[in-house]
Amino acid sequence: MAVLKILVVDDEPGIRSGVVRILNSFHVTYPFMDEDYTFEVYEAATGEDGISFIERELPDILLLDNKLPGMQGIEVLEYVRKRNYDIMVAMITSYASLDVAIRATRDGAIDFIPKPFTPQELKSSIENITKQLYLKRITHKMNQEGKKIRYQFLSVLSHELKAPLNALEGYLRMMQEKQAGDRIDDYATPIERSLQRVQGMRNLIMDLLDFTKIRLERKEEKLQEVVLSEVASNSIVTVQPYAIQMDVTMNIDIRTDVSVMADPDDMEIVFNNLISNAVKYNKRGGRLDITIDSSENDAIIIFADTGIGITQDETESLFTEFVRIKNEKTRNITGSGLGLSIVKKVISLYHGTIKVESTPDVGTVFTVIIPKKQLSIS
Repeated sequence: MAVLKILVVDDEPGIRSGVVRILNSFHVTYPFMDEDYTFEVYEAATGEDGISFIERELPDILLLDNKLPGMQGIEVLEYVRKRNYDIMVAMITSYASLDVAIRATRDGAIDFIPKPFTPQELKSSIENITKQLYLKRITHKMNQEGKKIRYQFLSVLSHELKAPLNALEGYLRMMQEKQAGDRIDDYATPIERSLQRVQGMRNLIMDLLDFTKIRLERKEEKLQEVVLSEVASNSIVTVQPYAIQMDVTMNIDIRTDVSVMADPDDMEIVFNNLISNAVKYNKRGGRLDITIDSSENDAIIIFADTGIGITQDETESLFTEFVRIKNEKTRNITGSGLGLSIVKKVISLYHGTIKVESTPDVGTVFTVIIPKKQLSIS
């Protein structure tokens, strides 16, 4: 069994000893995990003591009260975030105001455990945190080792749907108990956030479906001549409602009506993702220009937008799974962080390349090159 270190930072001895008692013989298991997880629980009565322990031992999970003598829990959380420690943090408090909750979530807290909590509530939270920690670390490991995505990974990823579902449940209970008032207008923000969560889950499900289409071994009989201008036109129609909403104009320039030997579904994945991305990260009143051309052996597709753009440093991680560019301009844009990694994997299957050039506040250009003929797909 693997052992995870849990540090509980709380000035109430009863809370600390209760956590130790509840988790003493508790273990987490799930089919997609390689092994079961057990826990070693450590205690700290103040934020200062908690930070000292973190520096010495670097726990895996931090259960953090906000109301502490001296340094507050939210300050400890900020300390962990600034140092980019690989620690999953849950707040345990009976004084969680909306401002504290927002700040804690912004600084990386992934759960809130209200006092007083039952043993089952604590175990349920630790179980979910453990699964998320496993997902995060195996993703990093797979990226570091350069391994191909395994089907096992899909089952892990599906559990990412739990976080938005938990948030939706919280918002619905808030409205059910009329915590903010009796008028529907009092709940405008929770309703808007709920709709954002639903859209995020829908996008994640669509990305998962795309992943299932990318096989480690392709079937040669699925290859056929695919006219790229037709794929582009269909994708534009698909994204058009969103483009109208964003006031983004889409244009297509077919310099060569080129075809490639490919699975039509794969080419649809490439065009849908790159076109929708160009609209999503564009400016209101902006434009997207799609150019289809060819050389002697290759099809060349260029997606040039007038969007918010990104820095050179940000482009280096753009095609990594679950990576989303986070800054002031993108904080309200939802996404799974899978789209561009899917695109790159599909293009790689056809021995093609994709490169990106971007300038902040000017726009981004993606250039895709795919051989017209395929000797084999791998």
